Amino acid sequence: RLGEARTMNCGEIAFIVNYANCKDITVKFKITGEIVKTTYQNFKNGNVKSHFTPSVFGVGIIGNEKTKDENGELYDSYIRWRSMLRRCYSGEYQKRYPTYKGCTVCKEWLNYSDFKKWYDVNYYEIEGERMALDKDILVKDNKIYSPNTCVFVPQNINILFIKRNKARGKYPIGVYKPNNSNKYQAQCNTFYNGKMQHKYLGLYNTIEDAFNAYKQSKETEIKQIADEYKDKIPNKLYEAMYNYKVEITD
Repeated sequence: RLGEARTMNCGEIAFIVNYANCKDITVKFKITGEIVKTTYQNFKNGNVKSHFTPSVFGVGIIGNEKTKDENGELYDSYIRWRSMLRRCYSGEYQKRYPTYKGCTVCKEWLNYSDFKKWYDVNYYEIEGERMALDKDILVKDNKIYSPNTCVFVPQNINILFIKRNKARGKYPIGVYKPNNSNKYQAQCNTFYNGKMQHKYLGLYNTIEDAFNAYKQSKETEIKQIADEYKDKIPNKLYEAMYNYKVEITD
């Protein structure tokens, strides 16, 4: 049976490279070169799986990396990797969160092992806060998850940059038009320490003036919080926050 080839249920072609007996054979996957020991019955039925076949949301490759610890708990790196792929490649998820439409993951990070290497070097924690994997603070409006565009951020910082497009209406970010008024209101809404804070910035004759009031307030706030976290966050995150510009097209 040496050399016998079949297409496995995972979609990959495998062939027998060693046959001791029907319960002890070795197969090799044609494309990935992965070697797997199995039984002839599993091979015949197509039940031999390649760890290098994209299996997570149709694109993610787990490879030989372990996804669980000795207690059977999923590693945080795997949870975050899978969640990242879900945001980019799950149509069902994007129906609920349309802001992720058009987002992708770089080719390197489609392999869990490569993402994990980056995670092990770049992940950090701040006591009492949840950490988020962010893709568009370092590079504004970025839609690609990659080593050069991503950074871990505490939730109190991440929430500063979330835009509530559905609630905005026809006016620029931070601008509202009160009922029965010919003027435009500027307001800055911020989540901080788990609470929504509303900051009234005044009424203005034009949309542009109201937006500029919001812009100045928001950029100042981002700098203030950057200073609060300066000794706790990576320098590249601190600098990105200090250089961040709010635009009327945001």
